[in-house]
Amino acid sequence: MAAGGPLASRSKPGGPAAPHGLPGHLVDFVEALRRRGITVGPSETVDAGRVMSVLDLLDRESLREGLACALLRRPTHRPTFDALFELWFPAAVGSRADGAIDTSLPRNAKGEIDYEALRELIVELLTDGSPEAIELTELLTAQMVEELGQYQSANGPSFSAYQALRDVAPETLLKKILDGLLGNQQDADARTTESYESEVAKRTAAQRIADFRKMIEKETRRRSAENLGKERVASYGVPRLAEEVDFLRASDAELTALKRNVTPLARLLASRLAVRRSRNRAGSIDLRRTLRKSMSTGGVPIDLVQRKPRRARPELVVMCDVSGSVAGFSHFTLLLVHALREQFSRVRVFAFIDTTDEVTRFFDAGADLGSAMSRMIREADLVGYDGHSDYGNAFGVFAERFTQSITSRTSLLVLGDGRNNYRDPNLEALARLVSVAKHAHWLNPEPRGQWGTGDSAAKVYNEVISMHECRSAQQLASVVAGLLPV
Repeated sequence: MAAGGPLASRSKPGGPAAPHGLPGHLVDFVEALRRRGITVGPSETVDAGRVMSVLDLLDRESLREGLACALLRRPTHRPTFDALFELWFPAAVGSRADGAIDTSLPRNAKGEIDYEALRELIVELLTDGSPEAIELTELLTAQMVEELGQYQSANGPSFSAYQALRDVAPETLLKKILDGLLGNQQDADARTTESYESEVAKRTAAQRIADFRKMIEKETRRRSAENLGKERVASYGVPRLAEEVDFLRASDAELTALKRNVTPLARLLASRLAVRRSRNRAGSIDLRRTLRKSMSTGGVPIDLVQRKPRRARPELVVMCDVSGSVAGFSHFTLLLVHALREQFSRVRVFAFIDTTDEVTRFFDAGADLGSAMSRMIREADLVGYDGHSDYGNAFGVFAERFTQSITSRTSLLVLGDGRNNYRDPNLEALARLVSVAKHAHWLNPEPRGQWGTGDSAAKVYNEVISMHECRSAQQLASVVAGLLPV
């Protein structure tokens, strides 16, 4: 194996070592975490240094876990941490072949790579699943990236996970791995797919193929970092934090991770609210009573008299666009509002596409939020004519049918991008709702620079209601924290 290991701090094989040694390398790693949005303070950095001083630095997994315990505050940051750890503390530098284990790819009589034999070898290793098989699989993926994934780019030799996997097509191996897990019996096809064993085997096979692809991608990033620099690879090859993912560009996996963040995010916002309320226990100064009380002393000294604060929880009315373009954003925000419902005396939810309907009934306290969203789309009256977003008509229908839901104690929250398909924005209807409500805010998942472009009526609506950019969970948390009742 080439020189390297968990403490490899060289940017290229044979390149110069880190100028400040291991402490400097750790600080460089911490700065990379900060650039990706993970908050790491001086105390955590010192703790990480102490952890490294007592661990066996040749035990890479112990080092990974020790640094994660010292540096991370939230479990949702772990995928980003792991990806950066692979770049700053790589398993090796250069090729991982050391001659002790034959990791060469199988070849035919002509000396060409035998892809059929390679697929059979992958099936055998993934079916085994033992620690020894996993170690051999990692070495095999390194050799695949070395021989199959390498290509010449403008910056010299580089590596591609797609190219390494293109001719192997691991997703086509699912049935063979499944047969291997089930015992590869002749009557394997006769097994009922509903059986517990078959279902577990299917999930296991799919997971092992996914893990195999991740090994290829991880090895590709490691080799690319040696040629391009780890900072550059980190800028595009490291997953973003869940709270920084753009709602409108999030993949299904990223949206799933976002939904897992709802409960801890709601807990954080509730704790902030508790702090704000504790600071406001005294209430504001009652000037009239203060002057009357100070008359007996001629105003010297002045004894301040404070009003008793009124902590009545307001009502919340949510209007959300659930059309395809912003459905993910509305879904996540509704999950957050549902988790914060105890902060309000009453929560009513209205959904719309081109017309509006109340959907509060789907969001009871014990309801499953995923099922509630599905039922809402199927059963609620959200499409009036063509199924394209029509904010103007939605506001008009709300003002006509549900205007009594807005009172002087109501906080109105509108969720949507304001893209109205060039239709009448119906500002008068929205203005009437805003004038009655105690507070009114609009959360828009689009960048502020896109407001008013194309069919967006966001700038027009912003003239009658306070509109806030909420492109990510991080922005949403900041905005919602400021809007929560005190």
